[in-house]
Amino acid sequence: MGDAAWNRFVEMHPDGHLLQLADWGRLKADFGWQFEIAHVGDAGALILYRPLPLRMGMLAYLPAAPLFSPDEAVNAALWREIAQKARRRRAAFVKAEPCNWYRPRPDLPGRLERAGFLPSPQTVQPPRTVVIDLSGSEQDILKRMNQSTRRKCNMAEKQDVAVRVGTAADVASFTALIDITGVRNKFGVHEPAYYKRAYDLFAPSGHAALLIAAHAGQDLAGVMVFRCGENAYYLYGASSNAERQRMATYILQWEAIRWARAGGARRYDLWGVPDADEATLEAEFEGRSDGLWGVYGFKRGFGGRIVRSVGAWDKALNPVIYAAYRWYLRRRA
Repeated sequence: MGDAAWNRFVEMHPDGHLLQLADWGRLKADFGWQFEIAHVGDAGALILYRPLPLRMGMLAYLPAAPLFSPDEAVNAALWREIAQKARRRRAAFVKAEPCNWYRPRPDLPGRLERAGFLPSPQTVQPPRTVVIDLSGSEQDILKRMNQSTRRKCNMAEKQDVAVRVGTAADVASFTALIDITGVRNKFGVHEPAYYKRAYDLFAPSGHAALLIAAHAGQDLAGVMVFRCGENAYYLYGASSNAERQRMATYILQWEAIRWARAGGARRYDLWGVPDADEATLEAEFEGRSDGLWGVYGFKRGFGGRIVRSVGAWDKALNPVIYAAYRWYLRRRA
């Protein structure tokens, strides 16, 4: 199956996700991973591979996958196909993080257990996120936000902030803002080439947009947002240290929501909050800024619901190497 056909399959699948698009595999392949697609009937998975430390073979990773069939015989054949491909790449184990952020899937733990997977504390993607419902009118969406966030989203005209859809030439400005944000908030960022490659892969097809907020000719903030089927995703955001009173980041998120709706998205994933229950999040967010706590205070105001995936599940293909890898992780911790 070619990339275009695979992408159509992912976008039409009820659990299709951005991280299963072929272009996501191509993006990761340019920065240290390998990828291939396993496809059996109406089920499939994009598989990412990367070397484990100490020459322990490879990790085979299924981001937001597998995409299952209603036919369990097809799913069983898909699991065999995944295992065969992973073994050919010398994978010591397979890590799966199926998507259930957007619809209830009580079947998932049982399906994973029957396939020989066990829960793993080592996740790749944040298991907990905030998902905004895009149904209704724009006013309906604004009403679901808290009052402060709604007011800030509506401040563009008052604060003289203009939002433009960026071009490839704007990626350099965006990456400069990313560097500023990383230093200010003390988190790691990708190299500039990563964001340029992401733009080149996803924006021409309409799967992504770069939005830039500016005041008086100065770029204040930017977001790179993505879309796959009925879902839109806020993956990368950045802001300047200047003119922060103009609330450019809130104005940008509102424009990103409007972009997502215009493309047919039914929900907007703010992508990652601390992995704690809602009561803990609400009790502690004002006093914490470590990890994802620093962004929870921003994301909570947009009226989304907090949801959690089933997390990461591992299946050992080489039990000895997998046990050694788990020992290595414990030692590092």
